[in-house]
Amino acid sequence: MKRSLFAFVLLALCGFALVLVNKPSSATTAEPATARAKPRVRNCGTAHPNGRQADEIQTSFAKFKSAKSAQLSATGSITIPVYFHVINRGSGIQNGNVPDHMIRAQIAVLNNAFDGGSGGAATAFRFELAGVTRTTNEFWYNMGYGSIAEREAKAALHQGGANALNFYTANLADNLLGWATFPWSYHAKPELDGVVCLFSSLPGGSTVPYDEGDTGTHEVGHWLGLYHTFQGGCSTKNDYVSDTPAEFSPAFDCPIGRDTCTTSRHPGLDPITNFMDYTDDACMFQFTAEQAFRADGMFAQYRQ
Repeated sequence: MKRSLFAFVLLALCGFALVLVNKPSSATTAEPATARAKPRVRNCGTAHPNGRQADEIQTSFAKFKSAKSAQLSATGSITIPVYFHVINRGSGIQNGNVPDHMIRAQIAVLNNAFDGGSGGAATAFRFELAGVTRTTNEFWYNMGYGSIAEREAKAALHQGGANALNFYTANLADNLLGWATFPWSYHAKPELDGVVCLFSSLPGGSTVPYDEGDTGTHEVGHWLGLYHTFQGGCSTKNDYVSDTPAEFSPAFDCPIGRDTCTTSRHPGLDPITNFMDYTDDACMFQFTAEQAFRADGMFAQYRQ
């Protein structure tokens, strides 16, 4: 009896050992690193000013508004010419050479967002395609924020003045979806002015759930002087806009009911549907009235 039991145990152990020996290791079954590219999340490379700089910018802005007795311009009364620069590594959308219909769709998304058609406040801005350039340059195509490639591309391609939007698309490094320059930066470095977006974030692109063109909307918001809604966290200043509830950190996906600043000084749920948060394109659909006012004033101060 004992011998039979011993034999059974021995056979079981041998079988278990055989499974261990023959089980494929993770090293042999894993996909190649190139096939396991990290999925992109909303990740904006725009460099925000530090607290002291932001306060100085805000003080200057307040003085400008006071001197001008600033009031919100009429909806759609400011037309912004858009120079679209498609940087690619060859023919076909898989190489970043986005077709014209995606460019037109991006312009339509901007107009819908900024005229309040998405469900938010209407702004003074409308966008009109002024020209398209297509450049095959693999070094520029893989540009990163603040890189030599970015500087070279912009120096060669930039068009128009302070009121013109230069919109660059490429295959961005560092898992970024885009970045932008702020309006107060134009005077010092006009050739760097504009927005840069991942080519596949345009409407109909492949970067789901950031494939409806609102990376462009988000970056153009920065270009017009808006901060992230979570700028400053749960402070009294946060993004220097009074009607966006304070938010401690960026929101991802579409976390309805999220509330990261819960004291009585910070009423309201996180503004996850705002274009200046980090949620999915399908989740964001609005600018607020104060954001519209700030963008209007910033454009008048720095871009007219």
